[in-house]
Amino acid sequence: MATEDDIRSAMKEVEDPELGINIVDLGLLYGVRQDDEGNVTLDMTLTSMGCPLTEQILADSRAALEPLDGVRGVDINWVWDPPWSPDSMSEEGRFMMKVMGYG
Repeated sequence: MATEDDIRSAMKEVEDPELGINIVDLGLLYGVRQDDEGNVTLDMTLTSMGCPLTEQILADSRAALEPLDGVRGVDINWVWDPPWSPDSMSEEGRFMMKVMGYG
């Protein structure tokens, strides 16, 4: 069965469609839960509540995780508190933002 580290690693393949940076380094992935049946629930946020690409991020997340050993389903619990801020980003995420001219 996939571990939390496996899941987090796979989620690095999912990019924010507008920024082109993976959601883990952006700090959008708040938590990972997996039950005994292989259902994965991700606690995630977005850079803004009105993000028009929510469904794409959900589809990309499912595509990244469903091939993992033991994963039977993927659901996202959208979390708005605490709200996302640039402070949530990893050092790599901050570096990528600077390279792209955002910092």
